[in-house]
Amino acid sequence: MALEPHSFMSTMATRISFTTEDKALLQSRADWGANIAPDMADHFYAFLGRDAEMSAILNGSEGRIHRLRETFVQWFEEMFTGMDNWGNDYADRRWRIGLIHVRIGIGPQHVVPAMAAVVQEASKRLQAEGQPEALRDALSKICMIDLAFIEQAYIEVSSAAVLRETGWTEGLFKRLITTGAGAM
Repeated sequence: MALEPHSFMSTMATRISFTTEDKALLQSRADWGANIAPDMADHFYAFLGRDAEMSAILNGSEGRIHRLRETFVQWFEEMFTGMDNWGNDYADRRWRIGLIHVRIGIGPQHVVPAMAAVVQEASKRLQAEGQPEALRDALSKICMIDLAFIEQAYIEVSSAAVLRETGWTEGLFKRLITTGAGAM
């Protein structure tokens, strides 16, 4: 069940129709993305900080919120630059980000609404600053690809842990999940 980040990136880009035009548009507005990234980080962490459980995670160790904020700014900028045109380096970094979310305990119930808050706030900025509607669409697509990496990390880590602890085969595990979902 181990995820291969490079093929996952390619699959997600195809599924969500993240096109060469989307990439070119994001790259052409990379300076704009870099300029708003700190504001987006402020909005993002203010949003998360309103939740007591998330606030405890964010402030769980000395300097964590500062490091996370710096990482957010870099992440936001990279969505516009694509690092390596949204290739292997981009995929590898997004996979690591997903694994870090799992390791520090930021669950999907926090990640999905937080990503929605990013998309919503960026959309407001796009409109207020007269950026093209197509930029909102391109940014939304790459946000959803990044979100898919984070969500998949939870599945991969959980599945690997169950298989390791139980000795079950992957086929048995998938059948149990399918059967369990059918009973709910």
